[in-house]
Amino acid sequence: MREWTWQHRWHLAAGTGVAMVIIALLLLTHLDESPLTGRTRLLVFSRDNYMELAALTSKMYLEEFAELLVPVTDPRHQAVELLVQHLAKSNKDIPEVSDITWSIHVVQSPNINAFVLPNGKVFMFTGMLDAVADVHQLTVVLGHEMAHAILAHSAEQASLSHVVDLLSLILLTAVWAVCPRDSLAVLGQWVQNKLTELMFSRPYSRKLEAEADQVGLQLAAKACADVRAGPVFWQQMEVIGQLNGEPVLPEWLSTHPSHKNRVNQLDRLIPQALDLRESCVCPALPATDPRVVFSKSVRVLLDQEKGRPEGANMPHSLAAPLAQTLLPASPKLAQANKGSIPVKISETDVLMLRGTDHDARCTTPADKRP
Repeated sequence: MREWTWQHRWHLAAGTGVAMVIIALLLLTHLDESPLTGRTRLLVFSRDNYMELAALTSKMYLEEFAELLVPVTDPRHQAVELLVQHLAKSNKDIPEVSDITWSIHVVQSPNINAFVLPNGKVFMFTGMLDAVADVHQLTVVLGHEMAHAILAHSAEQASLSHVVDLLSLILLTAVWAVCPRDSLAVLGQWVQNKLTELMFSRPYSRKLEAEADQVGLQLAAKACADVRAGPVFWQQMEVIGQLNGEPVLPEWLSTHPSHKNRVNQLDRLIPQALDLRESCVCPALPATDPRVVFSKSVRVLLDQEKGRPEGANMPHSLAAPLAQTLLPASPKLAQANKGSIPVKISETDVLMLRGTDHDARCTTPADKRP
């Protein structure tokens, strides 16, 4: 093998050079600038390509959740629809927001989850509605998911996967050519998949989640939500996980930042988001910071849990008692039968986010972008 390589060294060098030029041209001609953040990224798929894929994906999800979708007359569906339309209206100066037709689908499921496809299909699980404590937290969550859509994160992840798979295939082919054994090929592919996942896919996914947190907080601020509720939501998720004994994986094994890191990042972004909110002529916020109130409230709840008899069931959600502490005078909270949500949002509630100037438009100055 060494003799053959030495004899053909110039051919191999020329082939490698041509391959590197082709790859460099491919990368350079498919660089794109992320809207709002200005980050340079690789997109090998056109907008039409990933919109076609989004249409197929949304059709698949609609078929999968066909029997679980709540009716459009359900208060939960109306609550989410009102907030999504309010977020879209408040951010209509952003072309990526105004160009999308947003449609809402609420899925009856205990999973604390929500996602938005690039074509504007919003899928909200009732478990998420049970987990949020108030209208402000739900606005921040929806802003985060809508940010994924307007930033085309799914197309970006697919592009990275496409390029990494191509380079991995070349590497595996070279390894197999040197040592043509099936067992080695299988082992090499397994190692390659794990390394690709840990070194590229998951870190990149965490990076996109952090970017969606930034832009989502900006969208929520322009919709006049109390952006201070964002860190509180992730603190709630951390406490619920601890009380329910859920295993905590190291962040490097996850596709999402840890709750603690998420809270720290959002806390750093709150001053900037509050400035943006103020520039949009939003109603004044209460002087009491919900983050401070939450910290005090959760200490009391945890002390109560320590006194719970051994073997007693842990609470499924802390959202309702925490919400009562955070918003003691709020009419939005309703403790009703199963299937209801702790937040009842009416059109009046949404307009309260905007105050008397709810139709005003505000834009994000370039120096205040994430």
